[in-house]
Amino acid sequence: MTAEFSLPIRVYIEDTDAGGIVYYVNYLKYLERARTELMRTFGLERAAVADAGWNFVVSDVSLSYREPARLDDQLHATAVISAVGGATINFHQKVRRAGAVLVSGDIQIACVDRGTGRPTRLDAALRKQVEATIAATEEVT
Repeated sequence: MTAEFSLPIRVYIEDTDAGGIVYYVNYLKYLERARTELMRTFGLERAAVADAGWNFVVSDVSLSYREPARLDDQLHATAVISAVGGATINFHQKVRRAGAVLVSGDIQIACVDRGTGRPTRLDAALRKQVEATIAATEEVT
């Protein structure tokens, strides 16, 4: 697995405001897609996770908006796993256009029990995969 997961995204009219600039909340959607696809590389399909009785929820977000994206731009939403806790996974994420960083930030997801909504420990096999990914990232940087 590479250190940084990258997902290409095209900006459509539905993503923009009346001026053709991407509405700020849509960057969160782009970052969500990148995280979801990164987690799929671990074999985590949404239906399988739900059947296991747990789910991931966003528990913390910190973003910096630097430049706007516009209608028809080709973007790349990236995700790098930066830390893992007992029930959490932290990501450093960016949205880029032709290499220029438009948005960057840190997002934490928490593993919760589907029935109670309370935090639950990460599956041991998943945690091992995440730790290996973090180690690979540290070797690259």
